[in-house]
Amino acid sequence: MKNSCYILFFFFVMQLAGATTIQVGANFPVKSIKKAISLSKNGDTIVINKGTYKEGNIIIDKKIVFLGKDLPILDGQHKCEVLSVKADSVLVQGIKFVNSGHSALDDPCAVKVYNRTFVRVFNNVLDNNFFGIYLQSCNNCIVKDNVIVAYGKEEQLIGNGIHCWKSSNLQIIGNKVSGHRDGIYFEFVTNSVIWRNISTKNIRYGLHFMFSNDDSYITNLFKNNGAGVAVMFSKSVKMINNTFEENWGDSAYGILLKEISDGYIFNNKFIRNTSAIYMEGTSRIKVEKNNFESNGWGMKIQASCMDNEIVNNNYLKNTFDISTNGSLVLNTFNSNYWDKYEGYDLDKNGIGDVPYHPLSLFAVLTEKTPSTMLLYRSFMITLLDKSEKVLPSITPDNFIDKTPLMKSLPL
Repeated sequence: MKNSCYILFFFFVMQLAGATTIQVGANFPVKSIKKAISLSKNGDTIVINKGTYKEGNIIIDKKIVFLGKDLPILDGQHKCEVLSVKADSVLVQGIKFVNSGHSALDDPCAVKVYNRTFVRVFNNVLDNNFFGIYLQSCNNCIVKDNVIVAYGKEEQLIGNGIHCWKSSNLQIIGNKVSGHRDGIYFEFVTNSVIWRNISTKNIRYGLHFMFSNDDSYITNLFKNNGAGVAVMFSKSVKMINNTFEENWGDSAYGILLKEISDGYIFNNKFIRNTSAIYMEGTSRIKVEKNNFESNGWGMKIQASCMDNEIVNNNYLKNTFDISTNGSLVLNTFNSNYWDKYEGYDLDKNGIGDVPYHPLSLFAVLTEKTPSTMLLYRSFMITLLDKSEKVLPSITPDNFIDKTPLMKSLPL
């Protein structure tokens, strides 16, 4: 509703400014999109009426509104990039883009924006393209409420759904992405937000960050992707209120954190992932008020991690709550709820009177020798774990939560 009001207001302002509307379609004088663009001037609106248009690579090089009516189809016929935006302040809305070319040399897309500002790509359908929407060296652009579907089987043969490179102040909002290599990809992108997107069934990652600082992703769903989300070589990334679900596989994670610092992971849900969070080379990350439920590993924290704070989280029905490959403890655990905790609370203050050791002996053994998982749930392993909790000898004795909660937090 807000978008419709905005477009109507935009049309009104353009009409007052002397802008014109050019109709394109079989029943109109102008039947070619390229012809309409050549006839237009800055501020005009091109309305593409229902139909299928096979005009090769269409280039927008003027500040226009590019608007589809009844979802017209722009077909790249597997030969070329469908739409190239090479002007600022362009709006692309209500169009179906299909069958872009496929090439690893020039990355053809359904919609590619080149070195532009204030471009908006709203409410489009992208079906069976190599790359979906590609923002290259762009600032202050919005990609909103698009449906982006591909059918990739191998990651080398398909591009990303929404690909953003060397850009800033982007808003990626309310899109549905599936079947690509990565659902959403950020590289050298700063001060941007990813909000309310659904990224599912992508071959590699639902979301992939590389060298991107001061970004936030909020209230997204990442489900059944090859490896959930990867955040690498970045700093000051906020991850809030997302759901990471059913990301299964030998190397699959809800979130993979590699060489990042000063991040914040707050109020997320990790449900049925191989590893909910895998941390390697991370520092000063605060993990707060998250739900870890029914995962293989709640958190895998490698020895290269330090000064991370894990506080006020729920650990429920995970095979292993915590695992590590080192003996030094350089991270802190405070006031988490552990469903495996068997302590007591004599003073009834809601905090266990006995510190909890979340790192089980079996978790240490499987980290060093994965084949020991064959012994999971055996009597001998249960006995070893119970003995280790009473008299820690192999697990680090300072790997503890000193104030474990007796009841799960209402997150």
